[in-house]
Amino acid sequence: GFRKERAALEQLRGHRNIVTLYGVFTNHYSASGPSRCLLLELLDISVSELLLHSSNQGCSMWMIQHCARDVLEALAFLHHKGYVHADLKPRNILWSAEEECFKLIDFGLSFKEGNQDVKYIQTDGYRAPEAELQNCLAQAGLQSETECTSAVDLWSLGIVLLEMFSGMKLKHTVQSQEWKTNSSAIIDRIFASEGVVNSAIPAYHLRDLIKSMLHCDQGKRASAEKALCSPFFSIPFAPHIEDLVMLPTPVLRLLNVLSDASLQCEEEYEDILEDIREECQKYGPVVSLLIPKENPGKGQV
Repeated sequence: GFRKERAALEQLRGHRNIVTLYGVFTNHYSASGPSRCLLLELLDISVSELLLHSSNQGCSMWMIQHCARDVLEALAFLHHKGYVHADLKPRNILWSAEEECFKLIDFGLSFKEGNQDVKYIQTDGYRAPEAELQNCLAQAGLQSETECTSAVDLWSLGIVLLEMFSGMKLKHTVQSQEWKTNSSAIIDRIFASEGVVNSAIPAYHLRDLIKSMLHCDQGKRASAEKALCSPFFSIPFAPHIEDLVMLPTPVLRLLNVLSDASLQCEEEYEDILEDIREECQKYGPVVSLLIPKENPGKGQV
């Protein structure tokens, strides 16, 4: 637990999509005696909480894209360093208000690829097939012939993104016999569902990205680096007002600043953008400035 997570976070220090370890200290006031603790950066809402807020409706495509890109960037980095996270789930993906990005936390089950020193990895509902087999064999005192690799993290992320799109917990779905025999058809059904708000948006790039992460054969599963090349990330989604309210940011929101005419004239639009940036910089650094030209959020800063 403590030593493993500390070692991993020290090795992975410096990436914007991985929680920052500030230091360690001893808690002398614990009821069970002195205990070593990690001092981590303070983060905000988790994807688990976002799913509760968007229950049965799903998250916006902007939020799904933002989360997918941030987590894949983190995975590409830690996989390059030889690490497997091994417990990726909505509760372990948190939003940073300060940096306006999602970050991975909880490296307590992480291990170096090729040197797995944890018998039971991942959480029910987000566990890759090879990890499921390994866990079952370990309970029977047997060893799996197939090693778990960084591919288990991609499986978990695929399930997380599918839950964000559908707004539904899929634990029972992914444990069903139908999923084991034809998961692709279930994914198609979720994306075609009229009950899913996102179905109005062309989402086949997201569907294909998720399918690439959910191959039962880990050898066919997309790597984090390959997944980042998906056409899904080239679509310029704009955040909904609900997204801006849901995700805390040190942000100034201005309404009714631009008229339709200002949005149509590129030169006037750029001038207003620069004026707003200068005004906002009086109160602190401007991380990002967004004024959508189309709905949702048209003309709102």
